[in-house]
Amino acid sequence: MAGLYFEELHEGRVIDAEWTRTITESDNVLFCGMTMNVQKLHLDAHFAATTEFGRPLVNSLLTLGLMIGMSVHNSTQGTTIANLGMRETRFPAPVFAGDTLRVQSTVIAARPSASRPDAGVVTFRHEAFNQDGKMVAFCERSALMRRRPVITDMT
Repeated sequence: MAGLYFEELHEGRVIDAEWTRTITESDNVLFCGMTMNVQKLHLDAHFAATTEFGRPLVNSLLTLGLMIGMSVHNSTQGTTIANLGMRETRFPAPVFAGDTLRVQSTVIAARPSASRPDAGVVTFRHEAFNQDGKMVAFCERSALMRRRPVITDMT
C-alpha cells in the first residue's frame, strides 16, 4: 500500500502496521556493531545474567527504529518529505531476543505547513507491543507530509 497523504491523516486516525517482527539475537548484535554500541547489557550474556534482567536486552534504539520502520509501509511510504523530530520517547518494558513486536500509530496532530503549500505537518504517536500485549516503546514523531497532488482538467 502506498503512503497516505496529509489530507488522509486526520487527528485520531489509528493505523495498525499489519505485520509483526520477531527480534533475533543476530539483529541485536548486528545493530550494536553497526552503531558501535558495545554496552555489555546488550552483548555479553554472562554479564547480563548478573543483572535484574537475567539476559541481554535488545538495544533500545533498535526497538525505536523497528517501531517507526514497521509503520512506514501503510502510512508514510512515498508521502513523507522529511522527519522533523521525535519527542516523548520511552521504553516502559524491556525487549529481549525472541520477542515479537507489533506496532500501532495514531495521528495526534495535523496542520498545514506555514511555509510549504504542498505539505502539512503531522504528529504520530507510535506504540510498540510485545507478543503478550505489553507496551515496550512509544514516541511522538513529527513529519513533513506531502499533500495530495492537485489534478488540473486538461480539456
